[in-house]
Amino acid sequence: MKPGRIITFALALLGCARTAAQAQAGSPWINKQCAVVLTYDDAIDVDLDNALPALDSVKLRGTFYLIGSSPVVARRLNEWRQAAKRGHEPGNHALFHPCDGSRPGRGFVTPDNDLSKYTVSRAVNEVRVTNTLLNAIDGKTNRTFAYPCGDLAIGNVPFYDQLKNDFVAARGVTSGLQAPAQVNLDNINSYMINGQSGPQLIELVKQAQQSHTLVVFLFHGVGGGHSLNVDLQAHRQLLRYLKAHEKEIWVAPMVEVASKIKALQQAESAKK
Repeated sequence: MKPGRIITFALALLGCARTAAQAQAGSPWINKQCAVVLTYDDAIDVDLDNALPALDSVKLRGTFYLIGSSPVVARRLNEWRQAAKRGHEPGNHALFHPCDGSRPGRGFVTPDNDLSKYTVSRAVNEVRVTNTLLNAIDGKTNRTFAYPCGDLAIGNVPFYDQLKNDFVAARGVTSGLQAPAQVNLDNINSYMINGQSGPQLIELVKQAQQSHTLVVFLFHGVGGGHSLNVDLQAHRQLLRYLKAHEKEIWVAPMVEVASKIKALQQAESAKK
């Protein structure tokens, strides 16, 4: 290649790099392309046996939505405390995981844990009791909530309305990628994972990178332990991709990402 062409080529590469850097610097995700939140529901043994070791092996942190009454919380309390010390978020998934038994396909809901038979005050009180337990685990008060079964209301009354001051945000079960301005902090979108392959999980992240949005993964079983499950290899492939691209992807617990979104939304609101 002639010297003139080499210089032209080098300048073109420099221009591309500068454009990419400028675009990334304008990103709301701590100057990265997108944000990824890894959430794990229900406080089951595979959280501690499979998911946490996998996350720790690549030094990534997640949010574990704990059911306060889960025997796995009581039996392995010290392990949850150690996970919190390593930066994972113990999130609130209510005391008894009540779901609306009046909805179709809810034959698994027991009469004692039927949200449709709850009063709003009972639902609120049980969530607050769980926050007390979580505070005993990590010593923190800032955290997030995840709706059991994605149920938002008792009758037509959104019970979370009385809990907004108790949490930074709440995670729902509606799928979708969103920019900070689009995020509803009372019902953050997430992708329910059940049987997807590693490449399919990675593709979601790539879409978020391209659109500079937030993607939240909702896991239950990781390598078994739940009827909703992701294969260990698929989960590992996702984590390896995230680690390999950590300069472009912000991976953090929900409480940190939601706090950032909240600050961005408040700043934007103040401008109006």
